[in-house]
Amino acid sequence: MEEKIIMKKKKLLSVCAAIVLAVSLTACSNAAAGTESAASRSTEETAEGTESAASRNTEETAAEQTESAVSETAEETAAAEDGQDGETGAVQASVPTEDRAGNPITVPEQADSIISLAPATTQILCDLGLADRIVAVDTNSPQYVEGLDSDVLQFNMMEPDLEQIMNAEADIVFVSNMSSQGGDDVFAPIREAGICVAEIPTSDSIADVEADVQFVADCVGMSAEGKSLVDGMEAVIEEVRAIGETITEKKSVLFEISPVPYLYSFGTGVYLNEMIELIGARNVLADQEGWLSVTEESAVAADPDVILTSDNFSNEDPVAEILGREGWQNVTAVKEKQVAYIDNAASSLPNHHIVDALKEMAKAVYPDEYAGLE
Repeated sequence: MEEKIIMKKKKLLSVCAAIVLAVSLTACSNAAAGTESAASRSTEETAEGTESAASRNTEETAAEQTESAVSETAEETAAAEDGQDGETGAVQASVPTEDRAGNPITVPEQADSIISLAPATTQILCDLGLADRIVAVDTNSPQYVEGLDSDVLQFNMMEPDLEQIMNAEADIVFVSNMSSQGGDDVFAPIREAGICVAEIPTSDSIADVEADVQFVADCVGMSAEGKSLVDGMEAVIEEVRAIGETITEKKSVLFEISPVPYLYSFGTGVYLNEMIELIGARNVLADQEGWLSVTEESAVAADPDVILTSDNFSNEDPVAEILGREGWQNVTAVKEKQVAYIDNAASSLPNHHIVDALKEMAKAVYPDEYAGLE
């Protein structure tokens, strides 16, 4: 791609030189014509006119070639920056040399055997059509994805069986930072055995989530398919953003990850907070940062207009539980029954499916404004 761009630049310089030469020749011929006798002026003027017309044609042709060269060079430069082939428009395969944690990695040329120890990554791989290449997953992944082989190995992501992982002979192992909470690199023996271990820490922003999706696709030689997933995310995000920016009366929202008495939520610096802001609302805990344990008293005092919950493990009906809480009857969201469940998988697994949760959130908080959102 760089060689093509250099060649186009050389072509541009050559054409520009042709223009200068054409203008110079025209000037010289005009000067020479002025010294000729009156008797020969008619002939010379006729010749001069012919030469001038030819010169103009030369200049116009040169200008057109210059414009074309500039246009082609600009297009190819833009395509190069976008990771696309300037002639075919195809996305060029990108091979990562570092994982998302910044560790150096050597990605295998062919990933025919894959281990995924994070549900978010397992979803990405399955959506890329690679379920049949997955030989082992964490114990949570089967709850969130379909299409895995029934005999696929399963590991506890908090205490992975390194010996069995080695015996699986995978080409690449995707892990999260959940497996290294103690600070030790539990996968060091796997790395030392020459197996590619790609770590993907939990991302805090939508941009990082998009980068995670593209990274996984790049690692398995499916850069174009990964870009398609990310482009799909961006299309939804921009559609929601356009509506959200028109909303002037911002509702306050409390998003419960887990319910009382172990109320858990988040402040700024979390992709879910970005999603609340995108739909045109306000997080009642935006004065704090990160994932938060929240006291029941402070949640009631915050008096949210809307309560969202992704709890699918503590109560059969989390919405009914919130509406029936003792001491919450004066909270605006409870009084006005503005409580909604948001899909747990879509909201809690940081991958391209977060836009599904984004749409659910938008419709739950502002049903009229987002009535046309599909």
